Amino acid sequence: MKKKNISLCAITAALFFGNHANAADFVVAKDNTVVINQACLAAAYKSNRPEMKKRLFTSKAVEAEIVRVKKLLTNRKLSWMFENCFPNTLETTVHYRTTDGQPDTFVYTGDIHAMWLRDSGAQVWPYIQLVNKDPELKKMLEGVIRRQFKCIIIDPYANAFNDGAKGGDWMSDLTDMKPELHERKWEIDSLCYPLRLAYQYWKETGDASVFDNEWIQAITNILRTFKEQQRKDKVDYYKFQRKTERALDTLNNNGLGAPVNPVGLIVSSFRPSDDATTLQFLVPSNFFAVSSLRKAAEILTAVNQRTDLAQQCTDLAQEVKGALKKYATYNHPKYGTIYAFEVDGFGNQLLMDDANVPSLIAMPYLGDMDVNDPIYQNTRRFVWSKDNPYFFKGKAGEGIGGPHIGYDMIWPMSIMMKAFTSQNDEEIKTCVKMLMDTDAGTGFMHESFHKDDPANFTRAWFAWQNTLFGELILKLVNEGKIDLLNSIQ
Repeated sequence: MKKKNISLCAITAALFFGNHANAADFVVAKDNTVVINQACLAAAYKSNRPEMKKRLFTSKAVEAEIVRVKKLLTNRKLSWMFENCFPNTLETTVHYRTTDGQPDTFVYTGDIHAMWLRDSGAQVWPYIQLVNKDPELKKMLEGVIRRQFKCIIIDPYANAFNDGAKGGDWMSDLTDMKPELHERKWEIDSLCYPLRLAYQYWKETGDASVFDNEWIQAITNILRTFKEQQRKDKVDYYKFQRKTERALDTLNNNGLGAPVNPVGLIVSSFRPSDDATTLQFLVPSNFFAVSSLRKAAEILTAVNQRTDLAQQCTDLAQEVKGALKKYATYNHPKYGTIYAFEVDGFGNQLLMDDANVPSLIAMPYLGDMDVNDPIYQNTRRFVWSKDNPYFFKGKAGEGIGGPHIGYDMIWPMSIMMKAFTSQNDEEIKTCVKMLMDTDAGTGFMHESFHKDDPANFTRAWFAWQNTLFGELILKLVNEGKIDLLNSIQ
């Protein structure tokens, strides 16, 4: 009988702790019931954060939020995961210094020691809400914005940059490479994330000092690049080819990609996943361009009094919006009118969604669209179904993946985006529980996990997804959904 009870302890512990468990984590009472060993419970949920001396950056405001949220959460695993994930960008990827007397912050994208404009903007985004509580955090964020502007001045077509003119693995790519570039894949969202970050920083702090001459150079480059990639006058402003066995790491048609009809939309040769587009008008990224250009116009008008540049931003945003309305929708026989993922202006449309943001499901999260937009709601139902070729459902969970990792691999980012855009508490609860159940016992998010086995995952260190999880939990706490989070079993 004793052996049976210990075996029961081990099984129960395994279910409770994941791969932290062993039989000693539980004790058997006199009535043969299983009782949690509190000492083992505390040990199992010991912080996985770097030790203090190895943390790259620490924020008093972030630490205070961690303490506050942990006091409110009764679910030990959720509390543990929040503490691990929320500060992960600061502690493992932020390289803050001053350059020429100004803040300068280079942000690694986790296990790749280069700075993606998209990832860096997304990684530090959740901390903006705390910026007025911590002067050092404010300087760090200012440094990210200034560094991003410098990168855009170097090359607005590049997606990722080195910390200096170091060269790298992709210098042999057939495109206009420079030693400051890590990679030169043209993606619309690379120029949108810096605008989103700078705008929100300004709105939170009132600090307009970042909108100096380098800002004017950067937004001028952004405008020129967006207009060039409408491809109205010529198609070869940008070309890209790579010698590779991965078809999605290079462009066909001598590096130009698939043909487009110049209807006013902006070409994105690559997706936020860094995979090549199939049809080059990437719809969620064009929506992101519209909202980002409007933010830029507001800054240029209010801060710089550059009504000429502001008007160009507004006009381009309006043109792209009109083209999206005309070319980006599809009348689906099952879901009604939905947004296509990619179009070409000739009438061809690709119906799918990819987990990487911007994505179709994430458009309200980015502020590109009202969550109650009926076409968006139809689209949301479509992309979270087996009618989306990159939606996967298995024993471990369900969600959206993409060709970047391949069949049956779900990205936690897609589950988070479903929660961020949900108006249903049970749906949110299901998403959070799924995220908790698929950490493979690590206390962190991963790039992707297999639909039937969370232990089969990619990228043990992916700061964007970690911090995004922290942002989601903090949002739910601040919205008063503490009881919902504490009800998760």
